[in-house]
Amino acid sequence: MIFKVYYQESIKEVPVREKTKTVYVDGDSPKDVRTKLADKHYNIELVVPVEGDYLEYEKRNEDFKVLEI
Repeated sequence: MIFKVYYQESIKEVPVREKTKTVYVDGDSPKDVRTKLADKHYNIELVVPVEGDYLEYEKRNEDFKVLEI
């Protein structure tokens, strides 16, 4: 399943909407995705499953790329 992860670049950063970035990760669960990203030291705000119409919508975005870990 594909998950959309909202995060800050540094674990020390306070979440600010204007600085929030996103990445798409293939994983089994939100916990699995967090485990896969643990070595990157991101301040993860939210992990959301992307499927169905939502996934099709996201795929139309030119920046859509699933991170392979």
